[in-house]
Amino acid sequence: MKKIFIALLVTVGLVGCKTPSEEKTKELSVNYKKIELDNGLDVVFHIDKSDPVVAVELMVHVGSAREIEGRTGFAHLFEHLLFLESENLGKGGLDKMSARIGGSGANGSTSRDRTNYLQTVPKDALEKMIWAEADKLGYFINTVTDPVLAKEKQVVKNEKRQSIDNRPYGHNQYVIDKNLYPKDHPYNWQVIGSLEDLQNATLEDVKTFFRKWYVPNNSTLVLSGDIDIEQATKWVKKYFDEIPRGEEIEPLAKRPGKVAETKLLYYEDNFARVPQLTMAWPSVAQYHKDSYALEVLTQYLTNGKNAPFNQVLIDDLKLTSNTTMYNYTSELAGQTQLIVRAFNGVKLDEVKEGIEKAFAKFEEEGISEKDLNRIKAGQETRFYGSLSSVLGKGTGLASYNTYTGNPGFVTQDINSTLAVTAEDVMDVYNKYIKEQNFIATSFVPRNQADLALSGSDLADVVEEKIVIGAEEKFDPKIAANYEKTPSSFDRSIEPDYGETPSLAVPDVYKANLENGLKIYGIENDEVPLVRFNLSIKGGQLLESMDKLGLANLTASLLEKGTANKTVTELEEAIQELGASINVYSGTENITISATTLAKNYDKTLALVKEMLLEPRFDSNEFDLLKKATIARLRQQEASPNAVARNTYNELIYGKDNMRAKNNLGSTASVSNITLEDVKNFYNTNISPSVAKMLVVGDISEAQVTSSLQDLNDNWLAKEVTIPEYKTPDAPTEPTVYFYDIPNAKQSVLQFGAPALAATDEDFYPATVMNYILGGGGFASRLTQELREGKGYTYGIRSGFSGSNAKGAFTISSGVRSNVTLESAQAVKQILEDYPETFSDKDLETTKSFLIKSNARAFETSRAKLNMLSNMSEYGWESDYVKDREAVVNNMTKEQIKALANKYVNPNKMIWLVVGDAETQLDRMKELGYGEPVLLNKRQEKIKK
Repeated sequence: MKKIFIALLVTVGLVGCKTPSEEKTKELSVNYKKIELDNGLDVVFHIDKSDPVVAVELMVHVGSAREIEGRTGFAHLFEHLLFLESENLGKGGLDKMSARIGGSGANGSTSRDRTNYLQTVPKDALEKMIWAEADKLGYFINTVTDPVLAKEKQVVKNEKRQSIDNRPYGHNQYVIDKNLYPKDHPYNWQVIGSLEDLQNATLEDVKTFFRKWYVPNNSTLVLSGDIDIEQATKWVKKYFDEIPRGEEIEPLAKRPGKVAETKLLYYEDNFARVPQLTMAWPSVAQYHKDSYALEVLTQYLTNGKNAPFNQVLIDDLKLTSNTTMYNYTSELAGQTQLIVRAFNGVKLDEVKEGIEKAFAKFEEEGISEKDLNRIKAGQETRFYGSLSSVLGKGTGLASYNTYTGNPGFVTQDINSTLAVTAEDVMDVYNKYIKEQNFIATSFVPRNQADLALSGSDLADVVEEKIVIGAEEKFDPKIAANYEKTPSSFDRSIEPDYGETPSLAVPDVYKANLENGLKIYGIENDEVPLVRFNLSIKGGQLLESMDKLGLANLTASLLEKGTANKTVTELEEAIQELGASINVYSGTENITISATTLAKNYDKTLALVKEMLLEPRFDSNEFDLLKKATIARLRQQEASPNAVARNTYNELIYGKDNMRAKNNLGSTASVSNITLEDVKNFYNTNISPSVAKMLVVGDISEAQVTSSLQDLNDNWLAKEVTIPEYKTPDAPTEPTVYFYDIPNAKQSVLQFGAPALAATDEDFYPATVMNYILGGGGFASRLTQELREGKGYTYGIRSGFSGSNAKGAFTISSGVRSNVTLESAQAVKQILEDYPETFSDKDLETTKSFLIKSNARAFETSRAKLNMLSNMSEYGWESDYVKDREAVVNNMTKEQIKALANKYVNPNKMIWLVVGDAETQLDRMKELGYGEPVLLNKRQEKIKK
């Protein structure tokens, strides 16, 4: 018998900046309908007709916690495998279909406790997606063969190298969890698993895992967006009903971590440039009553100027520029972690002493009701933020249903946070932190073990060796032979499209103030939020070569108080509104970005005006910002991705071009910048004559323009001249450059050349041309060849950047170190072949994706702000997307060929490799582009 649950309203009262007895805000609501099929599949529907799109999410209640020791990484491996092939979609069928239908791209993620598969598509493709999701559960596992498994193992290994092995502090969580949880605890290992376990996995192992966990009675399907529930229910029943129920799955028991005695561990990190101390305590699982008080505790201790840890470690002892504490909860257990990344050369014993002082300060002072309510005040804004996309809503509904059986558990979740008292916060501190055993890790730069906590033992971390030809060989082209799973109808027939949604371009209003400030806005009342960006042209381009990083410091200092408010007072004023205000600098702009409840727009804008027009320019805050920036620059020195980005920009633009420079500056330039330099930069360059206000949200044009009128008198225009830097032409011949980072587990590749400005006639046609090359995700040749075909990389992409100035065409990837040359050769071959091999089918796929994906073009407030940014920056009309549709519809293979020959010629490119010179430099000669140019001195061999 099918069970049906309907909950049309989820409501909760939220505190604002007043106490609950003083004020209740507007009730919050989420509509949904839940049904359960006879086979146990939970299906949740949510209607949102604001855009013609639907988010489809399948969440399976299996993560790394359902694995066994020695067979780790299986849950995450399946997240990969399920995108490759199924019986009825065929090899690569889901990715091909996603491209045709204009989807956001099939995606997924794995945690300790669940795996999800998700995508947003135009509403006319809903039946196609339901058909495809059913194939995952009922018609997939027969397609997994030994070659398929062998290839995907390499992809997963590359993901581990990219996200863990090749990053500063990447092994830290591994060390903590290995020691925080007993050996037989399912949180003892990482979600991604070990390389050894992955390599040892057999085909039968993975099939057994799938058959146990990937069953309807362990899964939730959520359809969220512009749907007809009656019709959607019929489709769900058609495609899912005959998938058999699996064996009954018993829930795993809650089981906290166990630390019998405090343990201190250290590790010399190849990629670290400053020491980092992490302390971890066992705590409680998600939704446990104490988890909410722990969340408040960790926010209070480290968030904001007045946080006890920041007062002691940053302001008083000056040991760091940032402290982070958080409560990491999962289904079975939780852990509370504190991270302090100290300044260069600081001994972590000093940091630990400071931590003890900060805890003592908290014990003495506790948390005030004002601070407690300030932390709670952001709850309403965060709730509405989670509703800003159908995908966000779908994930929330799926998660609550998976863990609690109730998609509407958000009510209890929010109420539990709002119920936290000051006494609760002190109680959980005493219960889980004070005088409790913990795990402490000291990750220090190589050859600097003396910075680690005294008495620390060396942590056990398995480092992969770089060996040419060490990987298992496979032929991914071998087709799987299997008997298809029986069905009551022919599932190989792809469903037809529904009614084609019309493209709805948002209405845009424009206005100008007398002082030159330009206003662009879109009214949108989907949720009671307003997002706005006040963007001031210039940014890094207004710096001089001896003051690199000045724009960044100026922007950052605007957040540090006003003439009438200290940093603490400003932060509290923002938080009490449940708002966020951030100031940042880029190459071409300084931007003040804010998000607020619509009812608090005027108060939030008043704070922005105060920050903009009455900066505090505090000398102590300035000194702290300089130290923090220099610390970040030191960390970038050993980050392969940061090195690649900075080095590539210099090669593209040339050392005398400001666009080649790091936005943070250099350690030397930042050291030499004075507070007077910041004041001069502000007084000279922050002007409404080069500014624009972009507003999206639940607020009228009249309200916006009225709220800005006082700036005519309070913010006077001045002449600002922004220097122009000419981007060089593409090179006339190719050159290979190499930057040595010893013992790198991956090589970071950046290949490309100067190309086009966003305003050039060829820019969008070239972007269309690039879709099949490297811009289309899994539809692209680069991904299909280097990831899907060879298993060399976790991801590879290509694209054109540009603004009013000419940008670059770039191919970027992180590849397994021992196939650096082979990866470059594969890219070279793809580029050489592309103009002549671009097919009619490629053109059809390109057109289908780029036209149909426009249904998703303006769904979120972020997308609408991007639309306003394009209009204001380039002078485009609000319907520029329709002009782009015409470009796509009129594109021919001959145009694609001409564009490819002109802009993606491998013989007129820069070929940059950032990796291990000892094993890879000499091999790069074989690419055929001459002797590689080594950009830095060969560094010392890493201490083993």
